[in-house]
Amino acid sequence: MSSYRINALTTWAAQQNDLSEADISLSPPVGDASFRRYFRLTLPDGTTQVVMDAPPAQEDSQPFVAIAKRWHSAGLPVPKVHATNLADGFLLLEDLGNTPLQHLFTDATTTQAYHAQALTLIAELQNRANPQPLPAYDSALLGRELDLFPEWCLSAWLTLPPPASWQAIREQLIAHALAQPVVTVHRDFDAMNLMMHDQRLFMIDFQDAVAGPLSYDVISLLRGRYWRFTSEQFSHFVAEFYQQARGDGRLPASVDFATFLTQCHAMAAQRSLKVLGIFCRLTLRDQKSGYLERLPHFLDHLEDSLSFLTDQAEFTEWVTRTLRPAIMQRLAEMPS
Repeated sequence: MSSYRINALTTWAAQQNDLSEADISLSPPVGDASFRRYFRLTLPDGTTQVVMDAPPAQEDSQPFVAIAKRWHSAGLPVPKVHATNLADGFLLLEDLGNTPLQHLFTDATTTQAYHAQALTLIAELQNRANPQPLPAYDSALLGRELDLFPEWCLSAWLTLPPPASWQAIREQLIAHALAQPVVTVHRDFDAMNLMMHDQRLFMIDFQDAVAGPLSYDVISLLRGRYWRFTSEQFSHFVAEFYQQARGDGRLPASVDFATFLTQCHAMAAQRSLKVLGIFCRLTLRDQKSGYLERLPHFLDHLEDSLSFLTDQAEFTEWVTRTLRPAIMQRLAEMPS
């Protein structure tokens, strides 16, 4: 980040609080998988705010601001937007602290309890937030996400051709997604994007929200990067969510549990394939570190759900016999 930009951000943040630059302090920047950076702003009275730096050439902050305001008005737990400077890409936000949900995963019992709490928040989001203003999670977008896998994981990183069964499973996963009721989808409802603040879970990083499948955020949570549930635990969580969605009308009575569970496994396979592609792209194109070592975890997620999609046995066998050995060998060849 250039000294000019940090100076401009500091000046703007001070002005929003009617203070001079000497009266405030900024913590070192913290980034995520994008070009965004976050600073903690400490005011003279000791209170804090978060300053988001999102260079307009790389990041469009307008969706984040619009969604934050709508969801806050709907009573959903999201950070308050104190001030915006979209021309420069500066936002001043409520400080939600330093406790993303994964920091609370101390043991299996506690972890399951927090996942149950987060599933309740998904229901709250789907019931309160109107999906209509959001972009559609349609077949084109689902397909583009799936295609990240052969483009970046297979071709660019492994130099491996896709199997003959790729087109069939691609079409089936899209069909399962489109068969579900359309709701508001956070799109990255993983533990790292849920902050525990004042004994309540708050959602962050929702700028990519879409109108899409009922099960997507459930899968983002249950097949996330920090925990691997057994098939029995996964089915239990899905059953809890299913009963609640049936009860409040998000799911029609015509959808039985077996159908919804299959849709969830298909959604999990779609997301795992997308993540395998994205993590390779973050490494190869964006020069980000720390992502390739996470591939085996999402490969486990992929195989866990493919084992329930019995009509895709050919692709499942390819994943086990070809993809897994190729990924593990490539990782073993990397310098430590």
